[in-house]
Amino acid sequence: MLEEDPPHYHGHRDRLRARFIEVGGDSLPDYELLELVLFRSIPRRDVKPLAKELVRRFGGFAEVLGASRGRLSEVGGLGEATITDLKILEAASRRLARGAIAKRPVLSSWAAVLEYCRTAMAFAEREQFRILFLDKKNALIADEVQQSGTVDHTPVYVREVVKRALEVSATAIILVHNHPSGDPTPSSADVRMTREIADAARPLGVVVHDHIIVGRDGHASLKGLKLI
Repeated sequence: MLEEDPPHYHGHRDRLRARFIEVGGDSLPDYELLELVLFRSIPRRDVKPLAKELVRRFGGFAEVLGASRGRLSEVGGLGEATITDLKILEAASRRLARGAIAKRPVLSSWAAVLEYCRTAMAFAEREQFRILFLDKKNALIADEVQQSGTVDHTPVYVREVVKRALEVSATAIILVHNHPSGDPTPSSADVRMTREIADAARPLGVVVHDHIIVGRDGHASLKGLKLI
């Protein structure tokens, strides 16, 4: 009995893995990095067409990981196990980014803060309002999503924000929210809400260091824009 030739994609997988080892992930296009992830989830199929379709549909590697389970399930060829693997990778990337700011003064590692905020929220499909609570040395005490909303609005309650800061003994906070549209430009409502929180927190010894808005197209700092 003649031995069957291995599927054509086996050689491609070996070559792509070797290239990853040689040049690293930063040198690979998004669809090839996604292929490497899918290799383990889907071992007996050519996953290049699927990886390209995911990148085409969602816009990039990060957007694929950030897509909801519901939207991912709409893509033919993605089963529950594979979707779970993608969401595990998303959670791992968020945990890695958070680790970069967990044990150091936040204001001295601002680039890591921005990267964490982007990883955690920039590709979400609904608005989220997050608060980073800091101690007197500007180290991170807690990181909490306070509210989740719609595609273009999240309700924020000034009293609840200040109350929570006092509960965790924070002396400073950084407000963060995302714009699912991709454009991080602050709205007049964003500016007004930030000033209201700052005004309410200040007499109680809590400083609002900044309000960061993240989106797929970048980030905006209200402090950097001199809006607070």
